[in-house]
Amino acid sequence: MDPIVVCPKCKIEKPLTNLLTAQSNQNVIFECEHCHFIKRNITTKKG
Repeated sequence: MDPIVVCPKCKIEKPLTNLLTAQSNQNVIFECEHCHFIKRNITTKKG
């Protein structure tokens, strides 16, 4: 079971794998399928 993520804009809850994209340069992109809010370059423990 995937962790649930809450969109900071519309507050909809969705499984983590449907909302986050990890890129090869260690950038993470959040994209809400409902309101299309996008946040790029999310800081992770690896970079």
